[in-house]
Amino acid sequence: MLRVRPSWLDRFLRPLHRWVWSDAGRRVSKLLRFAETEADGGRDLARAAELSPDALLRRLYLRHAQDEQRHATLFRERARVLLPGLPDSARRRFEGNWVSPGERGLDDLRVDGTPDDALLAFLHLSEKAAAGRFAIYQEVLSTDPGTHAVFGEVLADEAFHMSYTHAQLARIAPRKHGLRLWEARLSRLWKAYLRVATAVAGLLGTVLLLLQYLLLLPPFVLLARRAARREPRGWSERRGSTSMQSQY
Repeated sequence: MLRVRPSWLDRFLRPLHRWVWSDAGRRVSKLLRFAETEADGGRDLARAAELSPDALLRRLYLRHAQDEQRHATLFRERARVLLPGLPDSARRRFEGNWVSPGERGLDDLRVDGTPDDALLAFLHLSEKAAAGRFAIYQEVLSTDPGTHAVFGEVLADEAFHMSYTHAQLARIAPRKHGLRLWEARLSRLWKAYLRVATAVAGLLGTVLLLLQYLLLLPPFVLLARRAARREPRGWSERRGSTSMQSQY
Protein backbone atom coordinates (compact mmCIF):
# COMPACT_ATOMS: atom_id res chain seq x y z
CA MET A 1 0.00 0.00 0.00
CA LEU A 2 1.02 3.60 -0.53
CA ARG A 3 2.56 5.36 2.43
CA VAL A 4 0.45 7.93 4.27
CA ARG A 5 2.17 11.30 4.35
CA PRO A 6 0.50 14.42 5.78
CA SER A 7 0.72 17.46 3.55
CA TRP A 8 3.17 20.23 4.38
CA LEU A 9 0.23 22.48 5.25
CA ASP A 10 -1.20 20.01 7.78
CA ARG A 11 2.26 19.55 9.33
CA PHE A 12 2.68 23.31 9.53
CA LEU A 13 -0.77 23.64 11.15
CA ARG A 14 -0.19 20.85 13.69
CA PRO A 15 -0.31 23.28 16.68
CA LEU A 16 -3.59 24.67 15.36
CA HIS A 17 -4.96 21.15 14.90
CA ARG A 18 -3.95 20.39 18.48
CA TRP A 19 -5.85 23.45 19.70
CA VAL A 20 -8.97 22.57 17.67
CA TRP A 21 -9.10 19.03 19.05
CA SER A 22 -8.15 19.98 22.62
CA ASP A 23 -11.67 21.20 23.40
CA ALA A 24 -14.05 18.39 24.37
CA GLY A 25 -17.10 20.10 22.87
CA ARG A 26 -15.42 20.63 19.52
CA ARG A 27 -14.18 17.06 19.58
CA VAL A 28 -17.69 15.64 19.91
CA SER A 29 -19.11 17.98 17.26
CA LYS A 30 -16.38 17.11 14.78
CA LEU A 31 -16.73 13.37 15.37
CA LEU A 32 -20.46 13.60 14.66
CA ARG A 33 -19.76 15.66 11.54
CA PHE A 34 -17.21 13.10 10.36
CA ALA A 35 -19.75 10.33 10.93
CA GLU A 36 -22.26 12.13 8.71
CA THR A 37 -19.69 12.67 5.95
CA GLU A 38 -18.53 9.04 6.03
CA ALA A 39 -22.09 7.71 5.90
CA ASP A 40 -22.93 9.96 2.95
CA GLY A 41 -19.77 8.86 1.14
CA GLY A 42 -20.68 5.22 1.72
CA ARG A 43 -24.04 5.72 0.04
CA ASP A 44 -22.38 7.38 -2.97
CA LEU A 45 -19.88 4.54 -3.30
CA ALA A 46 -22.65 1.96 -3.17
CA ARG A 47 -24.27 3.84 -6.04
CA ALA A 48 -20.93 3.79 -7.91
CA ALA A 49 -20.84 0.00 -7.51
CA GLU A 50 -24.27 -0.23 -9.12
CA LEU A 51 -23.21 1.85 -12.12
CA SER A 52 -19.71 0.52 -12.81
CA PRO A 53 -19.39 -1.95 -15.72
CA ASP A 54 -16.15 -3.37 -14.25
CA ALA A 55 -16.67 -6.41 -12.00
CA LEU A 56 -13.49 -5.85 -9.96
CA LEU A 57 -14.35 -2.19 -9.39
CA ARG A 58 -17.85 -3.12 -8.28
CA ARG A 59 -16.39 -5.35 -5.55
CA LEU A 60 -13.88 -2.72 -4.49
CA TYR A 61 -16.49 0.05 -4.42
CA LEU A 62 -18.71 -2.11 -2.22
CA ARG A 63 -15.80 -2.85 0.11
CA HIS A 64 -15.06 0.88 0.23
CA ALA A 65 -18.71 1.68 0.94
CA GLN A 66 -18.78 -0.82 3.81
CA ASP A 67 -15.63 0.74 5.26
CA GLU A 68 -17.18 4.20 5.11
CA GLN A 69 -20.30 3.01 6.92
CA ARG A 70 -18.14 1.34 9.57
CA HIS A 71 -16.17 4.55 10.01
CA ALA A 72 -19.43 6.44 10.50
CA THR A 73 -20.38 4.00 13.24
CA LEU A 74 -16.96 4.32 14.91
CA PHE A 75 -17.09 8.12 14.93
CA ARG A 76 -20.70 8.20 16.10
CA GLU A 77 -20.15 5.72 18.92
CA ARG A 78 -17.06 7.54 20.14
CA ALA A 79 -18.99 10.82 20.17
CA ARG A 80 -21.75 9.16 22.22
CA VAL A 81 -19.18 8.00 24.75
CA LEU A 82 -17.76 11.51 25.14
CA LEU A 83 -21.06 13.42 25.04
CA PRO A 84 -22.39 12.66 28.60
CA GLY A 85 -19.24 14.08 30.18
CA LEU A 86 -19.53 17.47 28.51
CA PRO A 87 -20.60 20.52 30.51
CA ASP A 88 -23.43 22.56 29.00
CA SER A 89 -21.04 25.41 28.18
CA ALA A 90 -18.91 23.08 26.01
CA ARG A 91 -21.67 21.83 23.75
CA ARG A 92 -21.57 24.78 21.37
CA ARG A 93 -18.09 25.90 20.41
CA PHE A 94 -16.23 27.12 17.35
CA GLU A 95 -15.33 23.94 15.42
CA GLY A 96 -12.60 25.19 13.09
CA ASN A 97 -13.87 23.13 10.17
CA TRP A 98 -11.74 25.07 7.71
CA VAL A 99 -8.66 23.90 9.66
CA SER A 100 -9.71 20.30 10.38
CA PRO A 101 -12.15 19.39 7.62
CA GLY A 102 -11.83 15.60 7.75
CA GLU A 103 -12.80 13.69 4.62
CA ARG A 104 -14.32 16.72 3.01
CA GLY A 105 -13.68 15.60 -0.57
CA LEU A 106 -16.44 13.01 -0.44
CA ASP A 107 -18.91 15.84 0.19
CA ASP A 108 -18.39 16.80 -3.46
CA LEU A 109 -18.61 13.26 -4.88
CA ARG A 110 -20.79 13.04 -7.99
CA VAL A 111 -21.36 9.47 -9.15
CA ASP A 112 -24.00 9.56 -11.87
CA GLY A 113 -22.51 10.36 -15.23
CA THR A 114 -18.89 10.16 -14.00
CA PRO A 115 -16.67 7.54 -15.71
CA ASP A 116 -14.66 5.16 -13.56
CA ASP A 117 -11.28 6.72 -14.36
CA ALA A 118 -12.40 10.21 -13.33
CA LEU A 119 -14.11 8.81 -10.23
CA LEU A 120 -11.02 6.84 -9.21
CA ALA A 121 -8.79 9.91 -9.63
CA PHE A 122 -11.15 11.97 -7.49
CA LEU A 123 -11.35 9.24 -4.83
CA HIS A 124 -7.60 8.77 -4.76
CA LEU A 125 -6.88 12.44 -4.09
CA SER A 126 -9.68 12.70 -1.54
CA GLU A 127 -8.54 9.61 0.34
CA LYS A 128 -4.92 10.75 0.21
CA ALA A 129 -5.81 14.12 1.72
CA ALA A 130 -8.05 12.50 4.34
CA ALA A 131 -5.38 9.96 5.30
CA GLY A 132 -2.83 12.72 5.82
CA ARG A 133 -5.22 14.70 8.01
CA PHE A 134 -6.25 11.66 10.03
CA ALA A 135 -2.56 10.91 10.70
CA ILE A 136 -2.17 14.42 12.13
CA TYR A 137 -5.38 14.06 14.16
CA GLN A 138 -4.13 10.79 15.61
CA GLU A 139 -0.90 12.50 16.69
CA VAL A 140 -2.58 15.44 18.41
CA LEU A 141 -5.08 13.14 20.18
CA SER A 142 -2.45 11.15 22.06
CA THR A 143 -4.00 12.32 25.36
CA ASP A 144 -7.37 10.77 24.39
CA PRO A 145 -6.66 7.03 23.95
CA GLY A 146 -10.18 6.17 22.82
CA THR A 147 -10.37 8.74 20.03
CA HIS A 148 -6.72 8.07 19.16
CA ALA A 149 -7.56 4.39 18.62
CA VAL A 150 -10.57 5.26 16.45
CA PHE A 151 -8.43 7.36 14.12
CA GLY A 152 -5.81 4.62 14.02
CA GLU A 153 -8.40 2.09 12.84
CA VAL A 154 -9.83 4.49 10.28
CA LEU A 155 -6.36 5.44 9.05
CA ALA A 156 -5.53 1.84 8.11
CA ASP A 157 -8.61 1.72 5.85
CA GLU A 158 -7.82 5.12 4.36
CA ALA A 159 -4.36 3.87 3.36
CA PHE A 160 -5.99 0.91 1.58
CA HIS A 161 -8.50 3.19 -0.18
CA MET A 162 -5.72 5.49 -1.30
CA SER A 163 -3.74 2.53 -2.68
CA TYR A 164 -6.49 0.63 -4.47
CA THR A 165 -7.85 3.73 -6.21
CA HIS A 166 -4.38 4.53 -7.55
CA ALA A 167 -3.76 0.94 -8.69
CA GLN A 168 -7.15 0.59 -10.37
CA LEU A 169 -6.79 3.95 -12.10
CA ALA A 170 -3.49 2.78 -13.58
CA ARG A 171 -5.19 -0.47 -14.65
CA ILE A 172 -8.20 0.97 -16.47
CA ALA A 173 -6.44 4.09 -17.84
CA PRO A 174 -2.76 3.14 -18.26
CA ARG A 175 -2.00 6.01 -20.63
CA LYS A 176 -4.23 8.71 -19.15
CA HIS A 177 -4.10 8.09 -15.41
CA GLY A 178 -1.67 11.01 -14.91
CA LEU A 179 -3.96 13.32 -16.86
CA ARG A 180 -6.96 12.19 -14.83
CA LEU A 181 -5.12 12.94 -11.60
CA TRP A 182 -4.25 16.45 -12.78
CA GLU A 183 -7.84 17.05 -13.83
CA ALA A 184 -8.98 15.92 -10.39
CA ARG A 185 -6.42 18.21 -8.73
CA LEU A 186 -7.64 21.19 -10.73
CA SER A 187 -11.24 20.33 -9.83
CA ARG A 188 -10.35 20.19 -6.13
CA LEU A 189 -8.53 23.52 -6.38
CA TRP A 190 -11.54 25.11 -8.09
CA LYS A 191 -13.90 23.79 -5.39
CA ALA A 192 -11.53 25.02 -2.68
CA TYR A 193 -11.53 28.44 -4.34
CA LEU A 194 -15.34 28.42 -4.39
CA ARG A 195 -15.41 27.58 -0.67
CA VAL A 196 -13.05 30.45 0.12
CA ALA A 197 -14.94 32.84 -2.17
CA THR A 198 -18.25 31.89 -0.54
CA ALA A 199 -16.80 32.43 2.93
CA VAL A 200 -15.33 35.80 1.95
CA ALA A 201 -18.61 36.86 0.33
CA GLY A 202 -20.49 35.91 3.49
CA LEU A 203 -18.03 37.88 5.61
CA LEU A 204 -18.26 40.95 3.37
CA GLY A 205 -22.04 40.74 3.39
CA THR A 206 -22.03 40.67 7.20
CA VAL A 207 -19.68 43.67 7.36
CA LEU A 208 -21.78 45.68 4.89
CA LEU A 209 -25.00 44.96 6.77
CA LEU A 210 -23.32 45.96 10.02
CA LEU A 211 -22.09 49.21 8.48
CA GLN A 212 -25.58 49.96 7.15
CA TYR A 213 -27.02 49.31 10.58
CA LEU A 214 -24.48 51.58 12.28
CA LEU A 215 -24.36 54.40 9.69
CA LEU A 216 -27.79 54.57 8.07
CA LEU A 217 -30.15 53.61 10.88
CA PRO A 218 -29.17 56.34 13.44
CA PRO A 219 -30.27 59.26 11.20
CA PHE A 220 -33.70 57.67 10.71
CA VAL A 221 -33.98 57.14 14.46
CA LEU A 222 -33.17 60.79 15.11
CA LEU A 223 -35.73 61.96 12.53
CA ALA A 224 -38.38 59.68 14.03
CA ARG A 225 -37.70 61.02 17.52
CA ARG A 226 -37.84 64.60 16.24
CA ALA A 227 -41.20 63.95 14.59
CA ALA A 228 -42.48 62.26 17.74
CA ARG A 229 -41.69 65.35 19.83
CA ARG A 230 -43.98 67.43 17.56
CA GLU A 231 -46.96 65.18 18.17
CA PRO A 232 -49.33 66.20 21.02
CA ARG A 233 -49.38 63.93 24.00
CA GLY A 234 -52.43 61.87 24.79
CA TRP A 235 -55.61 61.34 22.75
CA SER A 236 -57.02 64.21 20.72
CA GLU A 237 -60.16 64.46 18.60
CA ARG A 238 -59.67 65.08 14.90
CA ARG A 239 -60.63 68.57 13.80
CA GLY A 240 -63.99 68.89 12.08
CA SER A 241 -65.26 65.59 13.46
CA THR A 242 -68.36 66.35 15.57
CA SER A 243 -70.63 63.46 14.68
CA MET A 244 -70.97 60.66 17.22
CA GLN A 245 -72.79 58.44 14.67
CA SER A 246 -69.69 57.46 12.72
CA GLN A 247 -66.58 55.52 13.65
CA TYR A 248 -64.59 58.17 11.81
